[in-house]
Amino acid sequence: MKVRTQARRDAIVEAAAELFEEAGYEGASMNELARRLGGSKATLYGYFASKEELFVAVVQVFATAHLSDATADLVAALEERPALGPFLHRVGNKVLQVMLNDRRALAVYRMVIAEAGRSEVGELFHETGPRQCMEALTRFMAATIERGAMRKTDPTMAAVQFMALLTAETGVRLYQQNPPRIAAAEIQQRVTRAVDFFLLGVAPTA
Repeated sequence: MKVRTQARRDAIVEAAAELFEEAGYEGASMNELARRLGGSKATLYGYFASKEELFVAVVQVFATAHLSDATADLVAALEERPALGPFLHRVGNKVLQVMLNDRRALAVYRMVIAEAGRSEVGELFHETGPRQCMEALTRFMAATIERGAMRKTDPTMAAVQFMALLTAETGVRLYQQNPPRIAAAEIQQRVTRAVDFFLLGVAPTA
């Protein structure tokens, strides 16, 4: 009986990320991945039951880990009740640091967009982090409204609108061949603009 190791699992995920980036989700095959790794498909299936499960692992490692961190912060904030503005700055910075400067994360986003119309890739991606993050952000917004730190509004729409403001300046990078790195100071400025606009819209009424 072969022993599974974390190092081998990590190597499979890394090789799969390269293959998905090159061939797309539909074009990637477990046969090709096994060939690149110098092993057998049986070994791959010992770690991942399907290509879908392997894709989820790639997304979790390279594209949505920052969302898991943000989700954990949001859940903790339900008890800690931090000041709204500084907390949104912290969450926003975590999200944009990855969205703007992580090359592999950008490649995964591009693949998802390219494949979403013809496979379940978009839904798989959404379930690996974005959905949980938005649900946690919605709960945080609801709790903030309840304690009077935001005006009464739909917390789901508040969550959607904050994320839309936060990512409003990132979309062009999906279309650039080699998007330049964004300096930390510029990321902070983008987060500040998003948070400031959001707070203007949700400030409690007198």
